[in-house]
Amino acid sequence: MKTAEDIIKDKGGDIIEVEAGTVIFEAVALMVAKKVGAVVVMQSGRPAGIWTSRDLMRRMVQKDFDPHTDRVEAFMTECPCSAPHDDTVYNLMDKFLGRRLNHFLIEKEGRFIGLLSTGDVIKAIVQDKTEELVRLNRTMSWDYYEEWKWQPGQRKK
Repeated sequence: MKTAEDIIKDKGGDIIEVEAGTVIFEAVALMVAKKVGAVVVMQSGRPAGIWTSRDLMRRMVQKDFDPHTDRVEAFMTECPCSAPHDDTVYNLMDKFLGRRLNHFLIEKEGRFIGLLSTGDVIKAIVQDKTEELVRLNRTMSWDYYEEWKWQPGQRKK
């Protein structure tokens, strides 16, 4: 079963970061360029929070919103949650659902090795289930039954 670290190896471990003080427009431009839905907000070399496209949507409907002057740290989720690198995909999904979050930093030996989204985890679960189905179909195919030589009333030798 895949772990958080396996998913990061498959997708790449780049963590897209912005410094506290970055204006929203710059953060959005970076997210568009990198094709991601979230950036980690860094302060003094440590993650202070996470800012996502969902945060942008919430902010955009406010009357005084100005993406050229508003800063990401004013609207980020503080103290982003993390998960250990050896969490399985099902443990990760439980955490996402239980905490109602969409992103987790993945931690290994005291440092962050990547950022996973619910989409990353769902993709890994679907791949896991697809592989399981292929194995089951291979094991229990019609050939299995057609070559089964047992007949009613026949005893094992």
